[in-house]
Amino acid sequence: MKKIVLTGGGTAGHVTPNIALIDRLKEEGFEIYYIGSKTGIEKELIENLGIPYYGISSGKLRRYFSMKNLTDPFRVIKGCSEASKLMKQLKPDVVFSKGGFVSVPVVRAAGKAKIPTVSHESDMTPGLANKLSLRYATKVCCNFVETLEHVKGKGIHTGTPIRKELFTGTREAGLAYAGFDGKKPVILVVGGSTGAVRVNEAVREALPLLLPEYDVLHLCGKGKTDERVSMPGYVQKEYCDKEMKDVLAMADVVISRAGANAICELLALHKPNILIPLSAEASRGDQILNAASFEKQGFSKVLQESEATPEALAKTVAELYQNRQQYIDAMAASPSSDATETIVRLLVELSNQQ
Repeated sequence: MKKIVLTGGGTAGHVTPNIALIDRLKEEGFEIYYIGSKTGIEKELIENLGIPYYGISSGKLRRYFSMKNLTDPFRVIKGCSEASKLMKQLKPDVVFSKGGFVSVPVVRAAGKAKIPTVSHESDMTPGLANKLSLRYATKVCCNFVETLEHVKGKGIHTGTPIRKELFTGTREAGLAYAGFDGKKPVILVVGGSTGAVRVNEAVREALPLLLPEYDVLHLCGKGKTDERVSMPGYVQKEYCDKEMKDVLAMADVVISRAGANAICELLALHKPNILIPLSAEASRGDQILNAASFEKQGFSKVLQESEATPEALAKTVAELYQNRQQYIDAMAASPSSDATETIVRLLVELSNQQ
């Protein structure tokens, strides 16, 4: 039986594409293992699927000053040693990396062991982890065509794998989960698995303007609910996993960050959306590029953080909801590809070369 190691973590966006591949990999007869961080969100998500999970030490690759920058290099070094030992123990035929800081030691260890390795880049320009891993990667699967020029001839345009279960949700189950009666349109706010402080603040400030017309389910991120904010029609949750398919089926409008995996799921589900990308001051600007691309194609409305006043957010929601069919039609007409199938076929091909 062929063996594959999946890796990626730090946020749910670095895990869910891996999850989308698992059923097809099983159909191809792969024995699947996962290497992630010892305490990240990926640990719970993967262990819930019954996949053998191995945690390694990892340190975040920060572009800003933090005292942890003094200690995290030592965690990365330890993680490299642990990843090398796991390569010798598991002896995979191929490795697939979705990125995130924990993936760097794994891809490096696989490359040094001459194990074929496929990385996936969701954003238009490669993230730091994938940049550091590029020399060890055999191929790089890209979500955007524009990314191919950044990956030194190793790129393949595949799109992003979408979890099949997201297409099986029902509005009724979503309403039951949120406790809504379904008499009002529903706004779903998604700040990512770790939350988005500015998005959370903007939405809460706009609630007096939104709640007369809409119910709001707010996925705030771990530890970011605010029990001081309690109003009829407003429900806060940290994060949801199994319920996400129903929550998305319920939503009439989605307010989201512009992480590539999240927006590709909204595109696949044809969900009218408002994107509030992470600012250039707090990021490398990838979300701004993602959001601009989706707005240009007619898939999304974009509101920059600096523009997200309560009045502007309420006005943008109203405009999007009024013209929602226009956005649904644009998304439905967009070219689609089976990223899962393309990536799995590549992994099968590379594993057969071992």
